Amino acid sequence: MKQVVQNYKSGELAVLDVPVPGCKPGGVLVRTGYSLISTGTELMKVSEAGMSMLGKARSRPDQVSKVMQSVATNGVPATYRKVMGKLDSYTPLGYSLCGVVEQVGAGVDDVKVGDLVACAGNEHALHAELNWVPRNLYARVPEGLAPRHAAFGTVGSIALQGVRQGEPQLGESALVIGLGLIGQLVVQLLNAAGVRVVGVDPDPARCELAERQGAAACGDPESAAVAAAVAELTDGHGVDQVYLAAGGSSNQPVELAAKLCRDRGRVVDIGKCRLDLPWNAYYEKELDVRFSRSYGPGRYDPSYELEGRDYPIGYVRWTERRNLACFLDLLARGSVDVEPLITHVADFDDAVETYQRLKDGELKAVTALFRYPEQAVEAEAPVVAVPTVTAAKASRARATGTRPVRLAFVGAGNYATSMLLPHLTGREGVELATVVTTTALSAANAQRKFGFAQATTDLDAVLGDTSIDAVFVVTRHSSHADLTRQALLAGKTVFVEKPLALSEDELAGVLATVEESGNDRLQVGFNRRFSPLLREAKQRFGARTGPAHLRYLVNAGRLDHGSWYLQQGTEGSRFAGEGGHFIDTASWLLDADPVSVYATATSGNEDLQVVLRYPDGSTATISYVTTGPAAFPKETLDLVADGRALRLDDFVRASVYFNVTAGPKRWVSSRLPKARDKGQNAELASFIKAVRSGGPMPVPLESLVATTAATLAVQAGLAGGAPVTLAGPR
Repeated sequence: MKQVVQNYKSGELAVLDVPVPGCKPGGVLVRTGYSLISTGTELMKVSEAGMSMLGKARSRPDQVSKVMQSVATNGVPATYRKVMGKLDSYTPLGYSLCGVVEQVGAGVDDVKVGDLVACAGNEHALHAELNWVPRNLYARVPEGLAPRHAAFGTVGSIALQGVRQGEPQLGESALVIGLGLIGQLVVQLLNAAGVRVVGVDPDPARCELAERQGAAACGDPESAAVAAAVAELTDGHGVDQVYLAAGGSSNQPVELAAKLCRDRGRVVDIGKCRLDLPWNAYYEKELDVRFSRSYGPGRYDPSYELEGRDYPIGYVRWTERRNLACFLDLLARGSVDVEPLITHVADFDDAVETYQRLKDGELKAVTALFRYPEQAVEAEAPVVAVPTVTAAKASRARATGTRPVRLAFVGAGNYATSMLLPHLTGREGVELATVVTTTALSAANAQRKFGFAQATTDLDAVLGDTSIDAVFVVTRHSSHADLTRQALLAGKTVFVEKPLALSEDELAGVLATVEESGNDRLQVGFNRRFSPLLREAKQRFGARTGPAHLRYLVNAGRLDHGSWYLQQGTEGSRFAGEGGHFIDTASWLLDADPVSVYATATSGNEDLQVVLRYPDGSTATISYVTTGPAAFPKETLDLVADGRALRLDDFVRASVYFNVTAGPKRWVSSRLPKARDKGQNAELASFIKAVRSGGPMPVPLESLVATTAATLAVQAGLAGGAPVTLAGPR
């Protein structure tokens, strides 16, 4: 299928051939009929992409701050790879469309194939022939409403939520600053609510359009006519509400709002303009400044948007989806008319030319639409579902000999593209065969950047391809165990990023699959034990004769709001997701698997203290904290035994101290590495070697299981408040 994309690094716009998205549970696959081009939000994004790197940085200071934090945590090279990887990727455009349901995912019963729906979301309602849309981001189109009008659903919801924030009352007056698409819709919605409206925009054509749609008067912000119209309309008191629907860097809109709003009036910010509030003006009138968050309650909440968890109507009357349905109803009943706002309709194949004309100013439009071919799908879209693989028992090892090792990646997120694939691209004797994702564009990006021979959303095709030697599972945590089982049953060697499992049942399921299939070719991405610096330090430390004590401080830091790592209901706790890294490192250094786990935590389980006990009496204490300072190193480790001590400082420096007859002695890593090397490259080299030779896996399965069981025992220990004894590999 085809999709409009942009490379944020170069600014290139393209209509790209990408795989058809899978129809996942909890949503529907929609064939697009019309999609709306936002001449505000989207053109701003297109313009930013054409800026220099310095210009991009100036326009997004919030992202610059994140980059600097990543430099402090991960070092310059790793941060550079991550940032360049994100910039030099195709990103989607679009967020408002109307189309026909092509396929219904499991758990969806409110629409059927053939229904016309309006869809929202900058990750789901894209300029693409097919989109997968979760249940709370679509609404059925009322009978008789034209699809080209229903394509306004998302922008209409944005305007509607802004009006709701202003709480208009019958007979009140309002000022709308900025008469672009959102401003025009706000004018109509206020009219429908019985509010008299004055509009402000420097473009005379937009002012004339708003007056035709019911505004009492409109004018240039510099014109005295606007103030005169407000004075006449309100008997000199000022308007009850001001809606800021403008963009740009000028502070004029907020200054004009203060001037023309009545005492204790309401100012609602809908657009993205400068908000340097003049303190005296806002203080003296005691103005109520409010913000309108996009389409309404539910926006930016993954549990609502992605998992389909609705808010009770008795507590949240107007959610994203209810706003979308309400706006469609207003359109169907004629309370809002969007036909006069449609300036241009372009064929989808002409998308790049249309964007360029809009950007250059050749095409001046309040709204432009893409019109799609009636049949945009060459074949029935594949379903990304859990297949039942009935594979014969696989051999324990299938050596590839002299031919290249053929790899498939299931998932192509940030970790895969920044920490794994750069080490595999161009590696001698390795062929990147197929990348499979549930999002079409991420597969296409990975194919373009890393040279995969194929990109697809069809997992069955990958597992059924007998020429593929190994499968990398690099998806969200909740899918690891199931995808690992499927790949093992298909006879593949499997590399699964941590964690292997999120529950004892999942772990038992993986082991049952190993037994059923005879395939134990499994590696979990515990990379720290492969770090060259830590390996050298362990070698210098030497063999132990007595028990040891290990102390590991992990300054994990806080996650950004909205991170999927915080979705504990589906993705497990944060420690369950990444704690295996640190337990595996401790066990490798101590040359044993733990026999018991004790865990305690601060309130809210944000900061953990985990104590592991080993068969010879050794102990390892892992302090996992999220409340530490960002400037402090992420990982520091100390190991003490037999009069010796090993110190690791964030994988950039290591030291070993000795007590010998001639006096104290110290070894310090001879030079600082160019970057924090946490072992991914060496780990992958060991994995590829095992696949090629058919020899033992880099880490014994028993160790992988023991580490996973110990990680899971942490949660049990927190719940029970007592040490948890580990029964060993099950």
